Amino acid sequence: MPEIRKDPVFGRWVIIASERGLRPNEFRPGGAGDGHACPFCAGNEALTPPVIYSLPGPAGGWRLRVVRNKFPALTSEGSSDNRREGIYNRMDGMGFHEVVIETPEHGRLLEEMPVEAIADVLKTFMLRIKEIKKDPRIKYVMIFKNHGRNAGASLLHPHSQIIAMPMAPLRVMQEIDGAADYHIERGTCVFCDIVTEEISFKRRVVAENSSFLAVTPYASRFSFETWILPKKHFSHFENIPETEAGALAEVLKTALGKLSASLPDLSYNLIVHSMPVQEPEAEHFHWHIEIMPKLTHVAGFEWGTGFYINTVSPEDAAEILNTGQTYKI
Repeated sequence: MPEIRKDPVFGRWVIIASERGLRPNEFRPGGAGDGHACPFCAGNEALTPPVIYSLPGPAGGWRLRVVRNKFPALTSEGSSDNRREGIYNRMDGMGFHEVVIETPEHGRLLEEMPVEAIADVLKTFMLRIKEIKKDPRIKYVMIFKNHGRNAGASLLHPHSQIIAMPMAPLRVMQEIDGAADYHIERGTCVFCDIVTEEISFKRRVVAENSSFLAVTPYASRFSFETWILPKKHFSHFENIPETEAGALAEVLKTALGKLSASLPDLSYNLIVHSMPVQEPEAEHFHWHIEIMPKLTHVAGFEWGTGFYINTVSPEDAAEILNTGQTYKI
């Protein structure tokens, strides 16, 4: 069983999950790409745990399905109680780890799917969060997508992941606390102010419709980093109206399409940032999606200082994306 250990210096939690090392990897010799069947393709359903949720497809098949991760970082077994070991704190690796298989087609990228199919993926995220947070032990649900070898993906087949955990991660709380400080100082939501500022400035806008905005953020940590923000304030991703899923899918499809067109062999991490699921709606925090292309590796200076060095300004990145130029590393 996985376990969660707390770093006594930083206060961050670390998951120890040895079985994760056994998961299949298409990017190494002997992986799923070397003649092995892809567990996420249609017809190979027996290679994954039983389905949790699915959407019907043509001819009695499926067009999206959700399964437990066969090699989970956290499991539903065990306790969320904190236990002391000398100066240290640990708990069982209790939580949930699910895989959202976005399409039965092995090589179809998310941005190549119809807007309606992308909206189905987003609505599935919302539905699963609402279901998972019924368990009072769960404090945070992380939605993320690793696409490509450099982003940490082990399988090419388009999929996203959901990890529910018994605490809010330190990184999340730092962001929420920073937004709270801004709200105390100025009386407004920092993310709402970012939306207003970026619409006015225009040069960092990558995609936009009446409900959502995609921008290369002012202090981008990574080259071509892109954020998607709702124009209307919601602190919890799962609480946005389902009717807005199509508009979000439209902006996400456009943003990923531009990134893919300008960055050959694109690898990226996509993360949904939202409030802890047991917390009420908050005036100071605004859910958003962050997309981080993996063009370079985080190196010694970044690890040692927490500073990031970005070699492409967000203004230049937006211009390259919006004009369809190919960026050469």
